[in-house]
Amino acid sequence: MSLEHHKDATLRYQQQVDNSRNYVLPFIQLEFPHLEGLRVMEVGCGEGGVLAPLLEKGCNCVGVDLAPTRIELAKSFLEKYTAGGQLKLIAQNIYDVDFLGAFRNAFDVIILKDAIEHIPDQEKIIGHLKQLLSPRGQVYFGFPPWYMPHGGHQQICQNKLLSMMPYVHLLPMPLYRGVLRLFGEKADVIQDLTEVKSTGISIERFERIVKRQHYKITQRRFYLINPIYQYKFGVKPRVQWKPVAAIPFIRNFVTTCVYYMVKPE
Repeated sequence: MSLEHHKDATLRYQQQVDNSRNYVLPFIQLEFPHLEGLRVMEVGCGEGGVLAPLLEKGCNCVGVDLAPTRIELAKSFLEKYTAGGQLKLIAQNIYDVDFLGAFRNAFDVIILKDAIEHIPDQEKIIGHLKQLLSPRGQVYFGFPPWYMPHGGHQQICQNKLLSMMPYVHLLPMPLYRGVLRLFGEKADVIQDLTEVKSTGISIERFERIVKRQHYKITQRRFYLINPIYQYKFGVKPRVQWKPVAAIPFIRNFVTTCVYYMVKPE
């Protein structure tokens, strides 16, 4: 049962806007209270909904995504900001030499919202982002920990039962593929899900990478109920209970979303 927002770009965009305005933006403001003039880039910007509230507050933004079709959608939703020069939308790989040449040390905030868990070499990109940060710059990360009930993004499954089945993504890869085939999932869905299985990231692994790449965690928040669920399912967000959030590994299984702000040491 693929969710409605997976098929409706306008709905997906609006959910991103609402979630960003009410949860992502206030979290970033814990480190950057004054937003006007702030230089912001989002990696994996998709339709651009996360950037919309930042643009409303006067930030100068760049959205970059590998998918040209999603960049075109973002341009249609945010046309007034691109026309006014406040926003640049680019379909490009941030590792490209000319991208680095254009944006070295350019950004006060870099955003990866629901992106890091899809990137194959997470250590490489987290290290690379330092070259794009300004001297005061920080990186925001928001992602679902791999071991949480739907950390494998199985909600994209066409089969209703399978889309609701918690922890199925934790099966060994051959068995997981077999279950997906048994429930009649199409080849492209199976490919997407197995790719996520190969790149999913836990809280502990993320924090180890951050430490190895010489970042300091400046803000951290764990959610028992992901804020985006408010817009997808009508469920009120809940911050994770502090004693649970303090227990390594166990917290992965019952935390549906984490927010971080990190800055180079």
